[in-house]
Amino acid sequence: MDTSELDRQLELILRGTVEVIQLDELKAKLAESLKEQRPLRIKAGFDPTAPDLHLGHTVLIQKLKHFQDLGHEVIFLIGDFTGMIGDPSGVSETRKALTKEQVLANAKTYEQQIFKTLDPAKTRIEFNSRWMSSMPTEKMVEICSHYSVAQMLERDDFSKRHRDHKPISIHEFLYPLVQGYDSVVLKADVELGGTDQKFNLLVGRDLQRDYGQKPQVVLTMPLLEGTDGVRKMSKSFGNVIALEDQPSDMFGKLMSISDDLMMRYYELLTVTNLDEVKQQHPMEAKKVLAEQLVRQYHGENGAEEAKVDFQQRFQKRDFPDEPDAHIVLKPTDFANPKDPSMSIVDVLMRTGLMASKGEARRLISQYAIQVDGEKKSDMYGVLHFKPGQKFSMKIGKRKFAIVEIASAS
Repeated sequence: MDTSELDRQLELILRGTVEVIQLDELKAKLAESLKEQRPLRIKAGFDPTAPDLHLGHTVLIQKLKHFQDLGHEVIFLIGDFTGMIGDPSGVSETRKALTKEQVLANAKTYEQQIFKTLDPAKTRIEFNSRWMSSMPTEKMVEICSHYSVAQMLERDDFSKRHRDHKPISIHEFLYPLVQGYDSVVLKADVELGGTDQKFNLLVGRDLQRDYGQKPQVVLTMPLLEGTDGVRKMSKSFGNVIALEDQPSDMFGKLMSISDDLMMRYYELLTVTNLDEVKQQHPMEAKKVLAEQLVRQYHGENGAEEAKVDFQQRFQKRDFPDEPDAHIVLKPTDFANPKDPSMSIVDVLMRTGLMASKGEARRLISQYAIQVDGEKKSDMYGVLHFKPGQKFSMKIGKRKFAIVEIASAS
């Protein structure tokens, strides 16, 4: 067996992952796959509970693409049956059940959107209604016999609701069992899911053992933070970058994220070498990320138009004819003139538009400071400059400042 190929596959598979259960089993499965030249079956399930996907969903889709590029069989499971139950993961009350018509309409849009990442010729799409809708009642009862109520209540969200005397409907217990049984039907070697899915994924391992199969390896991925950089990407939080966003809107939202979040997006949504990204200026790296993701979901023309639109809308807006302040920073203003840098707070103070450093820090913490259209959220952050550079600072809703870096004489 070629150990270098095994190492190459592991490196890509483990990129951005939170947990692998169990890593030694994954190595064994990959080694067997290489030896027998048999691709592994990689499963990820998506409940079509909303008509559109966002970048948070694509963390799993991107990981499926990694497996696909390595030659493994990808199974994109649309949970049209489980979608009508409602996933209890991470919620404090029973989800509202969707109608079959709503689920099927949403599922259709999913198929269109995932092929902007996955190769349709190499992707196996399944609907779990295929085996669940016609399942005899006695079979469902038999599946339920594999888990006890006590085991279900070990789940964090169920135990919290039970402790807080919030209702738990019996049908919610069916969700992890059906998801686990999906792995039995599909004979999954690996199942992917978000960290909030861990309980459901482990049920799949248990049921596969009970049905005489080798248990699937569980691979969990992080929940991607939205544009605010704090909470997970969700429509309810208003921090979503949707795949169906207009190219210019997607580009602009990506340009608004923090530098730290940019690195996380690079890690989870691309295969770009992270060391190379770190060597670039953050603003340039962010433009490359925005172009890459817009190109992936809207094509070459969409990416080019979005880039031009961003430059026209934001750069012109950020250099108003009459700014509230216009300052020039000289080499002597920096501790190291050869590598000019200054804290955001100190730059704000130099503009003369801040009453105090405390006010500057407060505005930064409230996402009220933008540098060249990029929101800054780290009150201890530092800006790095280049001689001759010119940039804008938007302070709050109404104040603008232009900052120039004088060239070394």
